[in-house]
Amino acid sequence: MARDVEALDLPAWSRASGPSQGPQCRDTMAHIDSEVKEECLREDLRFYFMNPCEKFRARQQIPWKMGLQILKIVMVTTQLVRFGLSNQLVVAFKEENTAAFKHLFLKGYSGSDEDDYSCSVYTQEDTYDSIFFAINQFHRLRNLSLGTLGYGESEDNRIALKVCKQHYKKGTMFPSNETLNIDSDIEIDCIHLDLEALSKDPQDWKNSSFFRLEFYRLLQIDISFQLKGIDLQTIHSRELPDCYVFQNMIIFDNKAHSGKIKIYFNSDAKIEECKDLKISGSIQKNTQYVLVFDAFVIVICLASLILCTRSIVLALRLRKRFLKFFLEKYKRHVCNADQREFINQWYILVIISDLLTISGSVLKMEIKAKNLTNYNLCSILLGTSTLFVWVGVIRYLGYFQAYNVLILTMQASLPKVLRFCACAGMIYLGYTFCGWIVLGPYHNKFENLNTVAECLFSLVNGDDMYATFAHIQQKSHLVWLFSRLYLYSFISLFIYMILSLFIAIITDSYDTIKKYQQNGFPATDLQEFLKECSSKEKCQEESPAFLSSICCLRRNRSDDHLILIN
Repeated sequence: MARDVEALDLPAWSRASGPSQGPQCRDTMAHIDSEVKEECLREDLRFYFMNPCEKFRARQQIPWKMGLQILKIVMVTTQLVRFGLSNQLVVAFKEENTAAFKHLFLKGYSGSDEDDYSCSVYTQEDTYDSIFFAINQFHRLRNLSLGTLGYGESEDNRIALKVCKQHYKKGTMFPSNETLNIDSDIEIDCIHLDLEALSKDPQDWKNSSFFRLEFYRLLQIDISFQLKGIDLQTIHSRELPDCYVFQNMIIFDNKAHSGKIKIYFNSDAKIEECKDLKISGSIQKNTQYVLVFDAFVIVICLASLILCTRSIVLALRLRKRFLKFFLEKYKRHVCNADQREFINQWYILVIISDLLTISGSVLKMEIKAKNLTNYNLCSILLGTSTLFVWVGVIRYLGYFQAYNVLILTMQASLPKVLRFCACAGMIYLGYTFCGWIVLGPYHNKFENLNTVAECLFSLVNGDDMYATFAHIQQKSHLVWLFSRLYLYSFISLFIYMILSLFIAIITDSYDTIKKYQQNGFPATDLQEFLKECSSKEKCQEESPAFLSSICCLRRNRSDDHLILIN
């Protein structure tokens, strides 16, 4: 398009000279200048709403951002897979050590937890045996353990095992006479047993007054100790090994005083930097290659971040030009829907994914260099960024009409779906609280709010229905009858009504999209402006196919304020 005033066909009188033609000539030149600005703006808008292929055909502009995004997908996915395999080794090492500790320190452990606790005892003799067994196993650890374990130092820098008991301050109880006299204040007594003390005659510390337990006052016994280990399996993956500190605690819970003491085993594993590592072989070179690869990923994401940020800044400037021109020419403001179309939401998604990838890659490099050990945060950052990167691929699929129908349907139905879910969520929460308070004592799937919500969600999807009905305890006929009414009403309401309405909303949006694709989309101010031409040549050269690349559609009341994005 000619941006030059001289390139336009001017009327003969406009080229005349003379004092008498001065004002008229100036008005004509001002009109021509305004027309040129309008054509420049229209051309810039058309170019902005083109896809990368159209831009290449129009101005031979190489789609750098698209090529960079494809390269980034490959790089980020490769990085995630490598880190995921490494993270699996870390998690497996922690879980396997916890299982080994339970077999080592819990007497009679069957290999699987009874419930949320590991095992239980029912007699005083079994309680004493379990306590002394854990203490003796700690003393004999070096001769028993198959792992790379050693003793860790306690809070006071001693290699020792700490035993604490919680009990009521004082009291007397005679259940046969139904009498009770007790002080509800809780006392905590502790004793430290180091290796030297445990090496002596066991009867010396077993017969101490500390282990004379009054079970009617006893609330809880805690046995805590610290162990250290080195994960050598990472060497097979050509990675430097990690050093671990295991803070273990065995809890004997007698707070219920029901004749059953629950035994819990908690192990908190922390990764620390190894003080002195001397490993020969190719591990050091492999670590350097991985760090270089991570640095290259950061460079790619920085380039993507800069290009997308630049595009958004240019889009804001273009929007400002359009708003100013539209207000001056038509004396009214552009609709909000048209204004939002200048901000490409895919670019915002790419920017967020780039920031997450850069943060995760930096953290991964620090973990690889053994300066940091936060595997969980790194996995969240890299996993979320990879999710956003792959979601961004939908943008390029949207250039094809067959795939674009799916994208348009999702975007058009999203506002309605969110409003519908907000209403259905209120009913869902009501059933959640009701099921927890009524069925919680009689069904393991309703013991807490979290499990109730998960159980109801599985019922909505048709999973595990029979087990949910069958596991209800028939200790109370009233509760059993209520459970049937509760479950049947929930399943009928959500599966046959709410899910059907949910599908109907999406189907209605799909039908609307298909109708618009067949009969044409409603035109907006932005589209009408782009269809205008100041000269016959431009109108003849204009391709109607371009209008399909415009992203904004006017909201109509009949369409329930529906925004369709093409």
